[in-house]
Amino acid sequence: MDKAKKIAICGAFCALLIVVQYAFSAIKGVELVTLFFVTFSFAFGGVYGVFVALSYSLLRCLIYGFFPNVVILYLAYYPALALAAGALGKRLRDSSKFKRLVLVTIFAIIATVCFSLLDCVVTPLFYSYAPKAWLAYAYQTVPVCLIQCVSSLISFALLFLPLEKTFNSIAKRAE
Repeated sequence: MDKAKKIAICGAFCALLIVVQYAFSAIKGVELVTLFFVTFSFAFGGVYGVFVALSYSLLRCLIYGFFPNVVILYLAYYPALALAAGALGKRLRDSSKFKRLVLVTIFAIIATVCFSLLDCVVTPLFYSYAPKAWLAYAYQTVPVCLIQCVSSLISFALLFLPLEKTFNSIAKRAE
């Protein structure tokens, strides 16, 4: 795939991620960025995913503001997610649809928990929370994390295979 196509696809996908996040931002716990991001990295590979992750993370800050803990969190989490999803996509490429769906859904739920755990470390460290405040912060993230896990379960179950087919089709046409 030539560089112009790579840049265009990554740019369009980054814009799609911003739209998806903005469209669902009013609904607490419903988070579809992971679905789109994992599926994109699964189909296109980790390298493309890392490029999009960095672009998305910084572009998101232009829209929502540069909060240092969020910048650190996003710049650490999304590139790692891209590499892991890309590796998973490569490993499961020839697997059955059902196996891919189940394993990617489990992967997404684990990734969602990892994001919350990372946030429970980064934010309190950045703002120098006292131990009790740190614990309170961690406890208040649990309900949101549970809702996000349920959201991931449902969204991946319903949308992963159609999105995977779409992104694979785009990837093949771009080669």
